[in-house]
Amino acid sequence: MTAAATAEPAIRVEGLDKSYKTLHVLRGVDFEVARGSIFALLGANGAGKTTIIKILSTLLRADAGSASVNGFDVVARAADVRESISLTGQFAAVDEILTGRENLVLVARLRHLTGAGAIADELLERFSLSDAATRRVSEYSGGMRRRLDIAMSLVGDPRVIFLDEPTTGLDPQARLEVWRAVRDLAGRGTTVLLTTQNLDEAEALADRIAILHGGRIIVSGTLAELKKLLPPATVEYAEKQPTLEDVFLALVGEEPRKEPR
Repeated sequence: MTAAATAEPAIRVEGLDKSYKTLHVLRGVDFEVARGSIFALLGANGAGKTTIIKILSTLLRADAGSASVNGFDVVARAADVRESISLTGQFAAVDEILTGRENLVLVARLRHLTGAGAIADELLERFSLSDAATRRVSEYSGGMRRRLDIAMSLVGDPRVIFLDEPTTGLDPQARLEVWRAVRDLAGRGTTVLLTTQNLDEAEALADRIAILHGGRIIVSGTLAELKKLLPPATVEYAEKQPTLEDVFLALVGEEPRKEPR
């Protein structure tokens, strides 16, 4: 895992509130994300994770509260926010007819960057896709598509990247490939905010974890700090430390799931 930066937070969220008609999704959400760190927003379906991502990426306005990304207010300076971030949704947004390299070149040209070919080649190498550069994406595995999707989101060197459940639908091997790519992002100084329902994912990747439940952040901290919330169990006279799953279920419980959002 990466060391958290000491500078001004890359993301600051204060008192976010959001409702959809009668459904109150966010109820005063607060958190900060340090620069160059991986921050995991952990919660069940319908907890409001995607709503937070949409607000931070300027796709949705909060009803109350404030948020800033890279020092830019997401409402007052939305254009500046959009220039400094990238967003990867739950499903890979790649063109299957094009090759991997063509996808990257297309994005670079759409961003009006010079040297589109060189940018594409660097990212293909960085994400271990050089051998598949000239193959159509329709022939890629799920993990390769996801890695290409993340690579496309890095064209233009955004300082913050939002990953909304990046390993949804992937098999275990493909998931590990994506995890390596995410660690590499933070290792190069990119701030990563990822949402996930996968406890193993949060445990494996995140410098800090926030558990979102009932529209609120009910706890936030490092994995070690969260584990201290529960006492160790004794199994056959040996002490057993709580897992993140133990902490999550103890805090959230087994409540009926709400409408996904």
